[in-house]
Amino acid sequence: MSTEVTFAYQYGFGNHFATEALPGALPIGQNNPQTCAYGLYAEQVSGTAFTAPRSDNQRTWLYRVRPSVDHGAYRSVPFAERAPGLGYRGQVVTPERLRWRPRDEADRTLTGAQCTDFLRGLFRIGESGHPENRDGLAIYTYWCNASMSQEAFYDADGDLLVVPQQGALIFQTELGFLAVPPGHFVVIPRGIRFAVRLAGTSGTLSSRGFVLEVYNRHFELPYLGPIGANGCASPRDFRYPVAAFDQGTDATPFQVWCKFQNELFAYETTHSVFDVVAWHGNYAPFAYDLMRFCPVNAVRFDHMDPSIFTVLTCRSHEPGVALADLVVFPPRWSVQEHTFRPPYFHRNCMTEFMMNLAGEYDAKSASGFPPGASSLHAIMSAHGPDRDSYDSATREELLPRRLPDTNMAAMFETSRMLRITKEALDWLPLDRNYTACWSGFPASSSLPTV
Repeated sequence: MSTEVTFAYQYGFGNHFATEALPGALPIGQNNPQTCAYGLYAEQVSGTAFTAPRSDNQRTWLYRVRPSVDHGAYRSVPFAERAPGLGYRGQVVTPERLRWRPRDEADRTLTGAQCTDFLRGLFRIGESGHPENRDGLAIYTYWCNASMSQEAFYDADGDLLVVPQQGALIFQTELGFLAVPPGHFVVIPRGIRFAVRLAGTSGTLSSRGFVLEVYNRHFELPYLGPIGANGCASPRDFRYPVAAFDQGTDATPFQVWCKFQNELFAYETTHSVFDVVAWHGNYAPFAYDLMRFCPVNAVRFDHMDPSIFTVLTCRSHEPGVALADLVVFPPRWSVQEHTFRPPYFHRNCMTEFMMNLAGEYDAKSASGFPPGASSLHAIMSAHGPDRDSYDSATREELLPRRLPDTNMAAMFETSRMLRITKEALDWLPLDRNYTACWSGFPASSSLPTV
């Protein structure tokens, strides 16, 4: 596939969509007719309980060539066989400030394979909670240089939010295709089967990025409060796939991988599972271009809280507190008067996982936090601008300044404390000198003697 591949889409966050790849495949006026057009099978996928409030209810009806029940028995799969980065070599409790350098070609040694696809290149960094209790989340990083072929994956444990930092991806899902280049993200709901392909044919292509998994609820647009009806992420900019299906896959071996209660399973079929000819509903994968985020900010003085940059949120059981947020720091104007403009020094009741997606982040030097790097600041662990960024910001002339279109950073923020995997500490490219960036701050020299 070329990097210029484009697909038709439907637009609107949380809309009830209706789409068909063949005329007349979608029933009119009912969900489950006695016989479906083209001999298709009607199948419902439920994303919420039947009895969830109607405003929260999510489900989709699929009309497919074969029902999903047509497959072999599940078998347990050792993580080392297919997804070594998901295995538990153990977890560590630490409040230490952590930073990882960008993942690259050296990752082949981590996965034990010359060709590393998305699933094999997925490494868990940290986790909180348990999927069997439908409560918690996990954060991952991925690197891949190969496409998934004749196989699919689904996550029974929760929704996946994938943010490519480098290298475009194409997600083939049961409900259709989504192209996701760097600077965009995609959300794959719990249970939806998908395959990840590199958007190109050259053997030198690769992709890397980050993944957020939530075990309970689903992502939604944040409450805007006094901001009003407009601004931040507009519902009309979220894109959803149109129906598309594989043809001519009879008697073709096909494997489906499944993550269930943080263990890996697989089953086989004799045909592609991407055989949905039509569908309607509101439980579906979607993607979004972060450059379409309309930021709001202080226009006179002081530093607003980063919550104003929230793109999506997943609510916790505590009102006003997120299980997880996706926050973006997009290109924008910085105009505050007599103000320290970069992010301030902070001790937070939330855990912050920062990602530099492009260019330079305004609180860290480019050499220490290049594109593809990430950092994790635990609850109440002090963090903030490094010494060089602080010195520069306290001396700069406070003219209106445009943060360029080449800059983009993002953050996964959660109210949970994470346990860090040994894989993340021992195998991923951990910057073991990270905390040195805060050394050398002089004591205040202007205090009076008392």
